[in-house]
Amino acid sequence: MIIDRNTKNVLVVSIGFLSLFTAYGGLQSLQSSLNAEEGMGVASLSVIYASIIISSMFLPPIMIKNLGCKWTIVASMACYISYSFGNLYPGWYTLIPTSVILGLGGSPLWSAKCTYLTISGNLQASAEGKKSAEVINKYFGIFFFIFQSSAVWGNLMSSLIFGQDSNIADIPEEQLQFCGATACDVEITANSTIAKPAQKLVWTLVGCYIGVGVLAMIIVAVFLDNIDREQASEFRGNREPFCQTFLATFRLLKDRRLLILIPLTMYSGFEQSFLSGEYTKNYVTCALGIHFVGFVMICFGATDSVSSIVFGKLAKYTGRASLFLLAALTNFSCILALLFWKPHPDQLFAFFVFPALWGMADAVWQTQTNALYGVLFPRDKEAAFANYRMWESLGFVIAFAYSTFICLETKLYILLSVLLLTVVTYPILEYREYRNPTPIEEDIYSKHKVVEEHGKHIVTQTYL
Repeated sequence: MIIDRNTKNVLVVSIGFLSLFTAYGGLQSLQSSLNAEEGMGVASLSVIYASIIISSMFLPPIMIKNLGCKWTIVASMACYISYSFGNLYPGWYTLIPTSVILGLGGSPLWSAKCTYLTISGNLQASAEGKKSAEVINKYFGIFFFIFQSSAVWGNLMSSLIFGQDSNIADIPEEQLQFCGATACDVEITANSTIAKPAQKLVWTLVGCYIGVGVLAMIIVAVFLDNIDREQASEFRGNREPFCQTFLATFRLLKDRRLLILIPLTMYSGFEQSFLSGEYTKNYVTCALGIHFVGFVMICFGATDSVSSIVFGKLAKYTGRASLFLLAALTNFSCILALLFWKPHPDQLFAFFVFPALWGMADAVWQTQTNALYGVLFPRDKEAAFANYRMWESLGFVIAFAYSTFICLETKLYILLSVLLLTVVTYPILEYREYRNPTPIEEDIYSKHKVVEEHGKHIVTQTYL
C-alpha cells in the first residue's frame, strides 16, 4: 500500500511529537512529586503555561509566516529540550528560566502543527474530491493516536528507572489518611514522608529525555516536507506591518464563535492539569509511591491514544456533538467519584480505572476541539490555533497557580464548575453553526489542480 504524500507528512509530524512529548510528558507528570519543595515543580508548570499565553499573543503568526510550519516546529522543539536540561539540576534558577523558554516555544509549536495538519487535510481533500472536514478529522485522529502514546513511553521510562531505587518502602498507614480529596494539600505537605529517588536515577531519566527530544528535532528537520515554503517566502518578500501581524491573534476575538469556544478550550487545560498535577500527587504518589506514577499514566496514555484514532473515525458518523457529550458525562462521573474515594494500596485496580476513563474523555477534547478550530476558521488558521493554545494554557495556569493554596476538594468543585459551563456554552456554538454553516474549504481556494507525477498526487493551489 502506497502512502500518499500528505499522509506521510502527517505521520512524520506525529512521530516527531511522539518523541518530543515522551520527554516533556514524562517530566510534567513527575513535577508535582519530584520537585515538591516549596511547590517548585508545580510553579514551573504554571510559568510554562503563562509563557505560552504570552507567546500566543504574537509569536505564532510571526514565526509561521516567516519560517513556515516546518521550521517553526523545529525551532520550538529546541525550546522544549531546554526544560529537560533545567531538570538535570532542578532549582528556582534553572527551572524557571527554562520554563519561560519552553513556554515561548509552546504556542508556535502547536499552532504550526495544527496549521500543517489543516493545510495537509485541505490538499488531500481536494485531491480525492472529499469534504475537507472529514480528512482534517482523520488527520487529527491519526496525529493524536500516535502522539498520545508518548504518555506510555515517557512514563514507562520513569517507572522502570525509578523502580530500581533501593529505598522504595511501603506507605505507612499514617500517611494514607492524608490521601484523596478529603485531606488538604497543606496537611499532605506537612505530614508526608515521600522519599525522592536517588539523584543518579534522576540524571539517568533526564538524560534519556534529552536524547529523545533531540531525536524529535532530527526527524522533523530531515523527513518533513516544507509544504508552505512558497507562502512563507512570499510573506517575507511582502511583509505586513508588524502591528498587523502582532494583533492577528486578538483580531480573531471579534468572531463570536471564538468567544463561545473559550470555556471549552479552557476546560481542556483544567482537565489535563488535574490529572498530571493533582491525581498523580494526591492519589498515586501519596498512596502508592512515585514509582507508580509512570504505570498509572501509561494507562491514561494508552487509552487516550486508542480512543483518539477511534473517535477521529467515529466523528464522521456520529458528529462531534455526541462525542463531546460522552466526554462530559465521563469526566462528570469521574469527578464525583474522586470526591468520595479514599485511596488505599489494597484498591490497586481503582488507581488505573480513573486515568483510563480520563484518557477516553481527553481523546475527545483533544481531537474534536483541534479539528473544530480548523473547520471553523479556515482563513485564519494561525491566529485560530494561537487562540486555542492561549485559552487552553490559561486553564493550565489557573489550575497550577492555585495548586498549592487550596484543598483538593475545592479544586474538584472548580473543575466541575468549568465542565458545567462548557456543557452550557458549547451547544450555542453548534446551534449557530447549524443556522449559519462555515463555508467549506473549497471556497477558500480560488483554484487547484491535481497532477500525476511518479505515482504520487501533488496538489498545487492558489490562495485568494
